[in-house]
Amino acid sequence: MGTTVTHAPAMEGLSRDSEPRHGPVKSPRPAELKRRGRRENLAGYLFMSPWIAGFLLLTAGPMIASLYFAFTDYNLFDSPKWIGLDNFSEMFGDPRWRHSVQVTIWYVVVGTPLKLLAALGVALLLAQKRRGQAFYRAAFYAPSLIGASVSIAIVWKAIFSDDAIVDRTQKIFGVNVGGWTGDPDMIIYSLVALTVWQFGTPMVIFLAGLKQVPRELYEAAEVDGAGKLRRFWNITLPMISPVLFFNVLLETIHSFQIFSSAYIVGGGAGGNSCGPADGSMVYTCYLYVQGFENSRMGLASAMAWMLLVAVALVTAVLFWSQKRWVHYEEGA
Repeated sequence: MGTTVTHAPAMEGLSRDSEPRHGPVKSPRPAELKRRGRRENLAGYLFMSPWIAGFLLLTAGPMIASLYFAFTDYNLFDSPKWIGLDNFSEMFGDPRWRHSVQVTIWYVVVGTPLKLLAALGVALLLAQKRRGQAFYRAAFYAPSLIGASVSIAIVWKAIFSDDAIVDRTQKIFGVNVGGWTGDPDMIIYSLVALTVWQFGTPMVIFLAGLKQVPRELYEAAEVDGAGKLRRFWNITLPMISPVLFFNVLLETIHSFQIFSSAYIVGGGAGGNSCGPADGSMVYTCYLYVQGFENSRMGLASAMAWMLLVAVALVTAVLFWSQKRWVHYEEGA
């Protein structure tokens, strides 16, 4: 009986190692790749065009113009006249300008640490599991959403004025200093209290950092007999130091830029814009006075660029100092 040979069905001209019937797949030509790349780039630029236009018209353009005005005598009504470095020499010799620098530095040095301490303290409390935690987080964060508004500044001024809530509370404890907003020495403290009250944003950032600290580290330290203070100093602070650095950097820059609250609490339009006896005359407030009340836009532009340089130097110092106290994970 003969052996029946079964042939495998034909693969319609294909084999495992053979090319398809229609031949090998051709790679795109370089010219086609260039055309495709240009089309993709054009689509990307079209999507970016609103941001590019906004950056050029609202950021880069005004910055370049203000840099030119800083070396001119410009009053918003007449054509600018080139005067070189006269604005800067006048600015450095102005006692009110030096006073505004002192007030701003005092506000940054005092207000920023107090705000961060309040934010970190509340974040440590909210990091523990407790009933109604979501409500407390929202309640503490709410002032950061509304604190920068003009309406809150008006209310704040009313709270710290003569014979208001703060003044009456002081009198209960035998302190008769009057309203803070009318006292040149006390009005700056009302601004510090306002910025400390708005600790919600750094609090949320601290809370996110605390959630990333491994629980095993606290358990091991507790087994070794470390107390709460030592666990906080040796575990919590080093582990959240990158978050702490981020908050210090942002809040320091934000403190240098304070304006609306100082302007409203200090008196605003129709009064002394920088508070009684310039008690709340922060740098930006005096810049506004020179630029829009005295119509000296050239001098105001020079002041604005000096503020930019100062903030850049402070930022550079903070980045330089982080090598000494900020601890990043290996490979970060």
